[in-house]
Amino acid sequence: MAYRRGMTVRSTPAGGPGLPQERRVVTEIPGPASRELLARRQATVARGVSHVLPVFITAAGGGVLVDADGNSLIDFGSGIAVTSVGNSAPRLAERVRYQAGQFTHTCFMVTPYEGYLAVCEKLAEHTPGSHDKRSALFNSGAEAVENAVKIARHATGKQAIVAFDHAYHGRTNLTMALTAKNMPYKDKFGPFAGEIYRVPMAYPLRWPGGPDQCAKDALDVISGLIHTQVGEDNVAAVIIEPIQGEGGFIVPPPGFLAGLAEFCARHGILVIADEIQTGFCRTGDWFACDHEGVVPDLVTTAKGIAGGLPLAAVTGRAEIMDSVHVGGLGGTYGGNPVACAAALGAIETMEAEDLAGRASHIGEIMLPRLRKLAEVYPVVADVRGRGAMVAIELAEPGSLTPDPGTTGQVARACHAAGLVVLTCGTFGNVLRFLPPLVIGDHLLEEGLSILEEAFAAL
Repeated sequence: MAYRRGMTVRSTPAGGPGLPQERRVVTEIPGPASRELLARRQATVARGVSHVLPVFITAAGGGVLVDADGNSLIDFGSGIAVTSVGNSAPRLAERVRYQAGQFTHTCFMVTPYEGYLAVCEKLAEHTPGSHDKRSALFNSGAEAVENAVKIARHATGKQAIVAFDHAYHGRTNLTMALTAKNMPYKDKFGPFAGEIYRVPMAYPLRWPGGPDQCAKDALDVISGLIHTQVGEDNVAAVIIEPIQGEGGFIVPPPGFLAGLAEFCARHGILVIADEIQTGFCRTGDWFACDHEGVVPDLVTTAKGIAGGLPLAAVTGRAEIMDSVHVGGLGGTYGGNPVACAAALGAIETMEAEDLAGRASHIGEIMLPRLRKLAEVYPVVADVRGRGAMVAIELAEPGSLTPDPGTTGQVARACHAAGLVVLTCGTFGNVLRFLPPLVIGDHLLEEGLSILEEAFAAL
């Protein structure tokens, strides 16, 4: 295969799981070819679009990314939890090739097609709960969240939406209002959508009363704030990430999600579970809500649903979803046929290869080594996560003062050694790990060794 740029042709391997599953660093990172492309990027791409690592990828598959200089990097990011089944997974790629050869678009609202129905059937099968469900397909996680809010407001006739500290729900105007963190997501982009109310998140590490009191105390605080500042009868929905993503991979304590769902049911408030990052086997279950048997009224999905093609969904109780008038939901590209084919290939891969079980296995490898790291380095204040969605939070030793400087230093050392890691957190002090669920154990172990070396070099 060749990679063509103007009159320049670069040789590059075919992507997919056939790529050699090895780390290989043959130039500095970024190398000369990536630096050349970076100069073109700076001349043409808006400055506000960021990147984590300035390498340009030409092939990917399994647990590796190959850049324009021939470096093969271990992938602990999965494009932010998107390529869970691995880049160019065979079942996905074959379905995409076939669908692209048949037709690429009709707009489902003009002339529908079976792929959209098949994706909705799979969503009904795998999302939490055995009740009658309906789905609507969209393009991005933010679009799914916007539509979930629309549906909740229409179904209940109420306006207020309750969101959480440290939440991340997207970059559109409404989802920025739901998102907690100002920089870089919200700064100077307002005014934002109204009737959004924020309550504390059950954050065990930082809860004032300590982790043992966190669930009960947080539920008491949240219910009190809703009662006194909003009024239960005015709340259409509470939206929550079962494990917060961009906010720092915050795992609420046992019983918190169930208690929140019970409070909402008692007051006629809908629960929207934002499973955009946690869904599709990432946490060791098909959905993170499954861990405690919580059944939300509406679920938003994207990221891992289609292995890299743009697709998102809102799935919910039939009577809630069907409350919206005909024509009230949709969009030109929502449920694009090629993206639906990708989703069916991704879901088939998850089913056939038990990727939920594989995610649990990844956690069993990663979490013990990360906990040993915390024993050695006092800067590691917390190790948390579930399945293949795990993180470490860094703070100044002996305190909970966030340490984003050391977090960035460790991330840069990992990048230079050929390991792609991501940071997150309200305070920028969390290293998060989201390897593809098909990554080999040897790459997991090697990546963790690189992380350990980065800490040793501090």
